Amino acid sequence: MRQARPRSWRRDPASAGSGSPGRIGPVNAQVETVIDLDAISHNVRVLREFARGAAVMVVVKADGYNHGAVEVARAALNAGASELGVTTVPEALVLRAAGITAPILCWLNTIDADYAAAIAADVEIGVSSLEQLRMVERAVRAGGRAATVSLKVDTGLNRNGISAAEYPQVLRSLRGLVDERRMRLRAIFSHLAHADEPGHPVIDRQRERFLETIAQAKEYGLEPELVHLSNSAATLTRPDLHFDLVRPGISVYGLSPVPELGNFGLRPAMTLQAEVTLVKRVSAGEGVSYGHRWIAPRDTTVALVPAGYADGVFRSLSGRFEVWLGGALHRNVGRVCMDQFMVDLGDNAGGVRAGDRAVLFGGGAGHPHALDWARLLDTIDYEIVCSPRGRAVRRYVGTGR
Repeated sequence: MRQARPRSWRRDPASAGSGSPGRIGPVNAQVETVIDLDAISHNVRVLREFARGAAVMVVVKADGYNHGAVEVARAALNAGASELGVTTVPEALVLRAAGITAPILCWLNTIDADYAAAIAADVEIGVSSLEQLRMVERAVRAGGRAATVSLKVDTGLNRNGISAAEYPQVLRSLRGLVDERRMRLRAIFSHLAHADEPGHPVIDRQRERFLETIAQAKEYGLEPELVHLSNSAATLTRPDLHFDLVRPGISVYGLSPVPELGNFGLRPAMTLQAEVTLVKRVSAGEGVSYGHRWIAPRDTTVALVPAGYADGVFRSLSGRFEVWLGGALHRNVGRVCMDQFMVDLGDNAGGVRAGDRAVLFGGGAGHPHALDWARLLDTIDYEIVCSPRGRAVRRYVGTGR
């Protein structure tokens, strides 16, 4: 008779499948995202090679795509990234509070954002309208310290960015503020609408418009220190768009922005896993979970995994996804509940027991991938890695050095 494993120690499959044994260590969370900082560093080095001499700004918005902005930022900077990108002033201030001194750009703020705090923390502010420029000016005049700004121009995405109609007014106002030494123009940048389709004609149209906005700024005597346009997809597939700096996001986390072209040598950094709570026999003809949407076709064994839609396991995945458990893939059966789901182990050849860990998605050999979930849900893997929440606890492995 086998002895039960001590409760405070669990087999960790996060590194399994890569040629190395699973680490043994204390694991207390029943649901966790394991973040591999060495994968982050690896991915940044890959992106630097693709950037071909352009500087690399790593995007760590949305708490580092749910990987942890501070930890990702440190790993990325150690691997040679030169700058960081976020959406809001508060996101930038979190990085500054952690002692990160690298240049930080924030580009999606409300009109009443705390621009004074951004200026005080030496955070570069992306300006997307004349009204926003005036609000930054107000903070500058109230505080007496110059602001570093970048102009976010709309070249065809028609989302955040200065419109073509308003752009001349912004340039006139900024010219005066630069002359007064109230503001420093650091960059002009824009964002692509079709970067995940590298041959799409709109990309070339946006490039032309982008060059026009740079030339227009120079007509007003405004010379940006750098210009940038490329996101992950353009960094990897369009060297003609690299300019002075590239802004990779999802690729930093090991997910391909153009899956049909491969993974570009990237390594997924997030593994979502959960501890098996119960293993039990179910007789043929018995139903499992709410509504008995699945009836056991034979005597079988099922495992209960304590993660549900409150933790980011989408209910609409019910009966459609697999987990890596006991050295093999096993399909979910029955409905995903708020707190749990079941998987069919069949004859349980892998000897799965309570306390073992099921990998819901990750980057190891044989593991389900975030892209698998995305395809099932008709979405993108960005949404998948941003979904773990609730009781999911983040844990880091690797050094990121």
